[in-house]
Amino acid sequence: MSEQVEYDLATGEGLTACPRCDALYVEEELSDGETARCLRCGTVLARPRAGAFTQIIALAVTTMVLMVGAIFFPFLQISRMGFENGTSLFGVAMAFSEGILAPLAVSILGSVVALPALRAALLVYTLWPMARGRRPYRLAAQAFRLSEKMKPWSMAEIFIIGTAVAMVKIGGLATVSFGPAFWAFGALIFVSLANRSFMSSATIWDAIEDGGLHTDGREMAEQK
Repeated sequence: MSEQVEYDLATGEGLTACPRCDALYVEEELSDGETARCLRCGTVLARPRAGAFTQIIALAVTTMVLMVGAIFFPFLQISRMGFENGTSLFGVAMAFSEGILAPLAVSILGSVVALPALRAALLVYTLWPMARGRRPYRLAAQAFRLSEKMKPWSMAEIFIIGTAVAMVKIGGLATVSFGPAFWAFGALIFVSLANRSFMSSATIWDAIEDGGLHTDGREMAEQK
């Protein structure tokens, strides 16, 4: 953030807005461990922590590894009257890959698997050089902006909760056991919560700007 408590209304330099209620504040430099919160709604505006980028990268890589297991390992096993059948999430999607239900397969793999994994990859791309004390990659701002836009559409957590509820409903009809992929998705919930606790979007944007990249079109306003 800006070291001087100065701001420019024409370019927005030195100002920050709450992402939830749009309250406007003057930016101030924060030390590691300090937290800036919105006075109106309590939303965290910035929370710099030593080593936070490295921790976020580690959690993002963990997310991608868990996703690989969640796709190909058995997800559910159902047995009834001596007959047993199990399937993976990839197998479920492929079962709907033909005919009118093909868009359903794309939706399952996209919202549950592809988007969380891609968002994790974008975070690694954005933070990797900065965690090593180097200048961010040329497309770091675009990559982080895309990852933020994808956040509401990453539905791995919703999927696992919905699956657990559905299994309770059919538990009386057959014996249902969860495979490794189900527990991988369960672990993703805790990894996601940990990632959110470490990540401050405002701090990442400031680090990208400190690396010399433009993030918000401010340079266009300065040229007018």
